[in-house]
Amino acid sequence: MGLTIKISDIWKEYDGNPVLKDCSVSFEKSGIYVLMGHNGSGKSTFLRICSLLEEPEKGEVNYFSGQELMKKDMGLKRRITLVLPGVGIFNATVSSNMAYGLRIRGLDNKEISERVDRYLDLLGLFHKREQNALTLSSGERQRLGIARAMVIEPDILFLDEPTASVDLGNSEIIEEMILNMKKKGQPTVIITTHDVSQAHRLADSLLTLKEGRIVSYE
Repeated sequence: MGLTIKISDIWKEYDGNPVLKDCSVSFEKSGIYVLMGHNGSGKSTFLRICSLLEEPEKGEVNYFSGQELMKKDMGLKRRITLVLPGVGIFNATVSSNMAYGLRIRGLDNKEISERVDRYLDLLGLFHKREQNALTLSSGERQRLGIARAMVIEPDILFLDEPTASVDLGNSEIIEEMILNMKKKGQPTVIITTHDVSQAHRLADSLLTLKEGRIVSYE
C-alpha cells in the first residue's frame, strides 16, 4: 500500500526570518505534484521537511499507510527519498552508485543487477554502467542521481529542481522519465521548479508557495 502525507501548520525560520508560516497541505493521491514559487520562497525547505531531513519549529508532518499513522523510523525513511540539485555521487562506477541503496536494503545480487540495468536503460545510461561516475557530464550526473533514487522504488520521490543547470537534451530525458513514472502509477512525485511550461507539462496538481504558505492548489 502506498503512502500519503499530511502537512499541518508547519513553521520554519532561519536566523529569526520565517520561511514557512503555518503551511498546510495534503498529498493523498498518487501522481505528480509540482510546487512553484520565487527564489527564497521556501520550496527547498518545504521538501526537506516533508522528506524528514529537517524538523519544523512548529507543526507536524505525518505519513499514513491507508489509515495507519506511520512511525518516523528507518522503515519509513527507506520508503521516501529526496534528490537535490547537483546531487553528490560516489567516486565509483555508475553501476556501483546505483547499487548502493539496494545493498543497504539487503537485496540479493541478482535483483540488484537486474534493477540497476533496468533503470540505467530507462535513463539512457546503460552504456556507461562501468564508467567512473565522476567523469560524467553535469547533466548525466543529474540523471544518475535521479536514477539512483528511482532504483530503490520509493513510495514517494521528492525532486528539488530536477532539471536545474542541465542542458535541453538532459532536461527532456529527465522529464520523460518523470512522465513514465506517472504512467506506471508509482511513486508519488513531488517536484519544485521555476519553469512554468515544465510545471504544466508534468503536473497533475500544481501548487504555489508564497509568503510561507501554499496559496494555490490546482
